[in-house]
Amino acid sequence: MRYFITRGGVIGFVFLVLAACNSAPAPTTRVAANRVATSTVTVRPTLTPTPAPTHTPTATATPTDTPTPTPTPNPLNVEWMRQQSYPGSAITIEQELPRGSNYRQYIASYLSDGLKIYGLLTIPEGEKPATGWPAIIFNHGFIPPNLYRTTERYVAYVAAIARSGYVVFKPDYRGHGSSEGEAPGGYASPAYTVDVLNALASVKKLPEVDPNRLGMWGHSMGGLVTLRSMVISKDIKAGVIWGGVVASYPDLLTKWPHPQSEVIATPVAGRRWRTEFIATYGTPEENPDFWNSISPITYVSDISGPVQLDHSTTDEEVPVAFSESLDQALIKAGKTVEFFQYPGDNHNIANNFGLAMQRSIEFFDKYVKGVQPQG
Repeated sequence: MRYFITRGGVIGFVFLVLAACNSAPAPTTRVAANRVATSTVTVRPTLTPTPAPTHTPTATATPTDTPTPTPTPNPLNVEWMRQQSYPGSAITIEQELPRGSNYRQYIASYLSDGLKIYGLLTIPEGEKPATGWPAIIFNHGFIPPNLYRTTERYVAYVAAIARSGYVVFKPDYRGHGSSEGEAPGGYASPAYTVDVLNALASVKKLPEVDPNRLGMWGHSMGGLVTLRSMVISKDIKAGVIWGGVVASYPDLLTKWPHPQSEVIATPVAGRRWRTEFIATYGTPEENPDFWNSISPITYVSDISGPVQLDHSTTDEEVPVAFSESLDQALIKAGKTVEFFQYPGDNHNIANNFGLAMQRSIEFFDKYVKGVQPQG
């Protein structure tokens, strides 16, 4: 369903028989001298003729064609990512933070690709449900990695979901804040999605969590991470995306001038992916199979659950057309989707934050928590 809001809002085996010539050694001629009385008798030896050597023919290896190795797909390839493993680890509590209104919160860590990744973890207080609390993985948008701090961004967003009876885990992608590793950017590398999928597996191990009730929330770049995660993992029951970079990669090339704030703050290696991808794989017109293979929107027929899209029609960072394209792709695939538009708002939906967050929580309550709406 869609909503439009008008207010607020071998190798040849070489046989080792290298010309084996079995030549028998020539016999030694022996002379025996017998002395009888004073006469000397010389016994002449019988000479045994040397046999002709027998030649064993050298085996000739039959030439075979060495198969050409299959090139490794680009790491963003969705099918390739589905074949990889994202085991996560036990979550370690690094620091306890001041409590929220009805939840405890911590700085916690886990492992992803052997890197120690930090994040903000909240756990509801009160009696735990019989199967454990539902949980939401919270994927933040672009923030300059060197300026990112675990407890300084998206605090109000996390708190709103945490108060509603969810475990919330907001992973700090690699290279962000205290997390180990380099920050490669969110578009040319699957690294952030790998960190999120490992976070998902780690949260499932928490004794407080119901592993069968997991959702995901993403904003901006985190929306792309959410969409990619949902077409790779079947564990995500529902996803909410605000102002998401969720269009196809060809649309990212042609319909989205890179936001100036991100160009300035992102390392050069993270900004030149467009040029490098075209040089390596060709343009979308020349090689559509490649560009489709790295675009999560191509795979929405396999998405793990319902999706809610929230986007300002006047978003200054990410065109609302990106959410429109995903909405249409999900409808075409016969999937459950809600689409809310907020005229006159900004990229963070700040003017309609309360309304948008209420809709997000109601969506999670229905599709993750399993609570049917009243009325």
